Amino acid sequence: MSASKAIVKALQPYTSCDVADALIKLKVPHGGFLPGLTMWSPKRQEGTTKIIGPAYTVKYVRKNYENEPKPASHYIDTVPAGSVLFISAPPKMINACYGGLMSTRAQYSGAAGSIIDGRLRDLQEHRDLDFPVFAKEVGTTAPAEVARVSEVNSPVRFNSEEQETHIHPGDILIADLNGVVVLPKDLAEQAVELIASQVEADENTAKELKQGALFDETSKKYRAGLKWPKKL
Repeated sequence: MSASKAIVKALQPYTSCDVADALIKLKVPHGGFLPGLTMWSPKRQEGTTKIIGPAYTVKYVRKNYENEPKPASHYIDTVPAGSVLFISAPPKMINACYGGLMSTRAQYSGAAGSIIDGRLRDLQEHRDLDFPVFAKEVGTTAPAEVARVSEVNSPVRFNSEEQETHIHPGDILIADLNGVVVLPKDLAEQAVELIASQVEADENTAKELKQGALFDETSKKYRAGLKWPKKL
């Protein structure tokens, strides 16, 4: 089993919040949270849908950016099985940059799901496929009149005025009802080491809270001595 597959398997029981907690301890700003991205398919912020996988990135640029590179073929035909497709649209772009045909092909390729830093369209098509898609918003219009793909599987910047975050190919993306978190690939093993102990501590804390215990004393009992990763 590859290192990436082993990390994905180890993360399956956990939520995006669990991963963010670990990343805070590893000094990652905002715990890797990518604000504004929410679930649109298979349902709108409902259910147990969760996607975890290495990022396969696609960068759109404004159509008049002639100096930007142009891929030789369509990105959707090269999506690796198990990956999470991350589409980066230009800031403030009104047009959608991802549609139903893209999910149709991505699903056939075995992708875990898609995350759109921008708008998606053809919402019902994604839902009919039961394919997980997270995005910032929905739109109606295809991107061709205003934007084009520039780079595939290269680092992309997350569109945010509040933070400076980049998604690199192979970074682990975790998305569920809570939101989307990016786990840098070079911190993945350390994060996995942290998560199991912190989740166990939270479960023990919750158990005692349900029996009437005070949060302050219970939290100190179970959470104060959480282990740190071996490499720190």
